[in-house]
Amino acid sequence: MSVPKVPASQEPVIIHTDGGCTPNPGPGGWGAVLRYGAHVRELYGGEAGVTTNNRMELTAPIEALETLNRAVPVHLFTDSTYVRNGITSWLAGWKRNGWKTSAKQPVKNADLWVRLEEACARHEVQWFWVKGHAGAADNELADQLATRGMREAMGLTV
Repeated sequence: MSVPKVPASQEPVIIHTDGGCTPNPGPGGWGAVLRYGAHVRELYGGEAGVTTNNRMELTAPIEALETLNRAVPVHLFTDSTYVRNGITSWLAGWKRNGWKTSAKQPVKNADLWVRLEEACARHEVQWFWVKGHAGAADNELADQLATRGMREAMGLTV
């Protein structure tokens, strides 16, 4: 499959994502804030059953990228070093090693890493780490959306 070329002069879509569980593992939620010019879209969801912080942190950028209906440049901000390091540094080695870590153990969340790689393939994604709960407005909003997703999945009022 050929990936459409993204015009270099095109303004990027800015995405902030977050995910988490209470407790971990336990019920979880994810949230994403997408900005393109004056347009803002908020996404969230959750799982009432047992999941993990890392699965929810991975789900947020997957869901955000999968909603984009054409190839665009993306600046994706996450407060998860697991997600940022995984997609920018570890993924190639995991694939080369047959989805095994350097310790020869199966890669956790391999199903989501495959989805994330596929979601990224359509776009020019630049990854950025942002410190969580440090006042970055869209990171805080993504956190609130993740909590909302978890609470709604559990049938709780927001």
